[in-house]
Amino acid sequence: MLVRILAAVACGVGLALAFEPVAQPVVIPFAVAGFVLCTRGLTLRWAWLPGLAFGLGFELVLLFWMRAVGPDAWIGLSIWQSTYFAVLGVAVAALQRHRLWPLWVATAWVSAEMWFSTWPFSGMPWGRLAFAVADTPLADALPWVGTIGVSLVLALSGSLLAWVVVSEGRERGVAGGVLAGLVLLSLVPLVAPWQPDTDGQATVAVVQGDVPGNGDDILYDYRQVTQNQVDVTVRLADDVANGREPRPDFVVWPENSTAVDPFRDQQTHAGILTASQAIGVPILVGAIVDAGPRHVLNQGIVWDPVTGAGDRYTKHHPVVFGEYIPFRDYLDDLQIGRLTMVGRDMVAGTRLEPLSIGDVEVADSICFDVAYDDGIYGQVRNGAQLLTVQTSNATFIHTDQIDQQFAITRLRAIETGRWLAVASTNGVSGIISPDGQVVARADPRTQAALVERVGLDTAITPAVRIGAWSGRLCLLLTILGLALALFPYGLTRARQQAGDATVPSGLAGAHGSSSE
Repeated sequence: MLVRILAAVACGVGLALAFEPVAQPVVIPFAVAGFVLCTRGLTLRWAWLPGLAFGLGFELVLLFWMRAVGPDAWIGLSIWQSTYFAVLGVAVAALQRHRLWPLWVATAWVSAEMWFSTWPFSGMPWGRLAFAVADTPLADALPWVGTIGVSLVLALSGSLLAWVVVSEGRERGVAGGVLAGLVLLSLVPLVAPWQPDTDGQATVAVVQGDVPGNGDDILYDYRQVTQNQVDVTVRLADDVANGREPRPDFVVWPENSTAVDPFRDQQTHAGILTASQAIGVPILVGAIVDAGPRHVLNQGIVWDPVTGAGDRYTKHHPVVFGEYIPFRDYLDDLQIGRLTMVGRDMVAGTRLEPLSIGDVEVADSICFDVAYDDGIYGQVRNGAQLLTVQTSNATFIHTDQIDQQFAITRLRAIETGRWLAVASTNGVSGIISPDGQVVARADPRTQAALVERVGLDTAITPAVRIGAWSGRLCLLLTILGLALALFPYGLTRARQQAGDATVPSGLAGAHGSSSE
């Protein structure tokens, strides 16, 4: 068992190398195969151990950036996320008793991804296999089968590779042939890529104002954060007036451009008015807005230079224990130091209609929202022509989190077939084309205004049309696979126990003695 556990840890660490900063997705099938082999042949009582070991190796490396919040947050989140792999280890051990186990194992992996991406408290999607494929041929499959489908292909490649390892003779040839067929099938989108159907154009400006001080504390000088956004926008307006830049149709500011309510704080309100009147077009402002004495909203607000604040998007997935505290009435009494820093709970938004910014319908996401499927899919289905992401990664600016999130952002552009503009307080900001190429990018810890002409599209990719149904199908197949694997096993155990019960006690004892 010790060898299995150590091997599982190594495979988990190997899977983490598929993501930024190493970004070597070629390791994914081998890491998944290692997970399968480490659990193979184990009883359900023990299969969780290599599963947990794999999860710890994976999560502690993948989420190393959480140390910016604190070692306790990094270790605690990593352990929690690892428990999903412990459960997955038990499921995979059971499913390998079935004849078609490579398929069932792959669906179980995707079901586990859906589980840790949605529960509890909306989950934590970091580490989905598909999030590592931005610069691979498999990225072209995203518009067709989505993030869930690409994860399924990657998990299936790993389970088939494990089948090749454990099989012999003719069966090994069959396993190798199926694996080769999967590889060829996954390359079909290269021959028939999704073609965006551009039905208009717009000029978009992204403003990155930077964060004062060390750059990792948005509240260190929050008024200067807002002033930086104003200053860069006013300079952009001057460049437009002098013909050095084209006039944008609208401007995107990042999340936390204002850390206080711009409707209550006069200085902040005046700064936004100065910027919007200078540039003369709407600004999508990332703002914290009061929602009573105990709650706040994290919003993207369309600020028109003439009519003022208008359409709003509210962050769908606030970060648990970072932006809100569940069971606050009980936890407040414990006076846990880090939790006391979250003075008010952030309320989750539910909007699935795109924002109207001028003549453009925009699907907005705020920070970690980009890692979740629901908000983006819903807005695109309802007519969004363009994607925006407003983010404040200042806490993680000195870590690899900013590159991991930017990779996920690129994948969303590919998956939806849309241009995407991402504005960050101090990195990574950029403008991304529907094929995932970064056409403009601002260096971290700099001030910049990126202005680009982008296409607008209302065509809906098959991935967005399918939506959550592919995940539900994987869950159904996983449950079916477990039933087919466990029912005969349970029936056999019951028969064995019934047979033992009919053996006279004296004979049973004699048999036991002889066997020893």
